Amino acid sequence: MNNIVTNNIFRFVLLLITQVIICNNINFLGYINPYIYIIFILLFPVTNNRLVFLLVAFILGMLVDMFSNSGGVHAAAAVLLAYTRPVLLKFSFGMLYEHQAIKFSNLELGSLISYVSLATVIHHLVLFSLEIFNTSQILQILEKTLFSSIFTIILSILLIILFGKRK
Repeated sequence: MNNIVTNNIFRFVLLLITQVIICNNINFLGYINPYIYIIFILLFPVTNNRLVFLLVAFILGMLVDMFSNSGGVHAAAAVLLAYTRPVLLKFSFGMLYEHQAIKFSNLELGSLISYVSLATVIHHLVLFSLEIFNTSQILQILEKTLFSSIFTIILSILLIILFGKRK
């Protein structure tokens, strides 16, 4: 139990620092920004307390907001992602989620890609909708969502595969 908590704290700090120092300074063509801090929300243990999970997601989002000076949009998107995560897990993994037998290190690549893709698109759509907050700018919201999601999905899958414990 202690090892799981230590690993999650280490992942939280490492992803937050990477997001703030490296990813917040990447801005390709004005539309492509990676948001890899959502990996923490995606890989958080399934069996943990849901209220604690929502609180940790809120804290992570608020810390990213504080360093990005973005006024709470990351916190809102992170909490929504944490809230919808059980539905995404059930959709992507089916019976594995029903029995709470998901081990993120032993998953099929197709299921992992669908899970990360759905979660990233939902997160980014909420994030950019709140950031722009203007219905006349719907095309800009969709462009930023599409391009940032593609870049974030590729980076997230690579990081999960590279740093995941494969057996």
